[in-house]
Amino acid sequence: MTPMYNRVPKVTADFWIIKLLAVTMGETAADYLAVNLGLGLTATSLVMSAVLAVALAVQFAQKRYVPWAYWLAVVLISVVGTLVTDNLVDTFGVRLITTTWVFALALAVTFAVWFASERTLSIHAIFTTRREAFYWLAILFTFALGTAAGDLVSEQFGLGYLATGVLFGMIIASLGLGYALLGLDPILGFWLAYIFTRPLGASIGDFMS
Repeated sequence: MTPMYNRVPKVTADFWIIKLLAVTMGETAADYLAVNLGLGLTATSLVMSAVLAVALAVQFAQKRYVPWAYWLAVVLISVVGTLVTDNLVDTFGVRLITTTWVFALALAVTFAVWFASERTLSIHAIFTTRREAFYWLAILFTFALGTAAGDLVSEQFGLGYLATGVLFGMIIASLGLGYALLGLDPILGFWLAYIFTRPLGASIGDFMS
């Protein structure tokens, strides 16, 4: 019998640091490719989606956690998630509040179907192709949702990038305290923190640039 290995990393402090850096890079890389290189949102989205498809094919082929393959996929899906939201808002004129609700609903449906199929949302049990497919789909929607929510708060609500980063940082800190002191469900806490690190990283990237 072939042994089953988890295909995603353990959730440690290193995980969150690298994840925050990855999402910050994803935000700035998407803007750089679309604006500074003059490719435009549509062309950049098509190119980066193709690159992401190759990276995910490599990741799925590993059948276990391989750091370089996993984090390459995370960075690229961060870029594509940003571009999806930016395209909807800037190219098609969809309101930020609409994209936020749409991606929140898409993420909720993904989790519901995932749980109905597998009876767990734990990232400690991503050892089948179907579970990994649900995982990466959820990750894509967390990035698209986080981009929309971050832009909604910082730009449309006028809070600014720095204050938005502080706000989401405080939310993540409260989740950590809830887990450590109040017994917050670890799976729920993980996914909430994963969602909120996206607007935190995006706000940092936008503020620095």
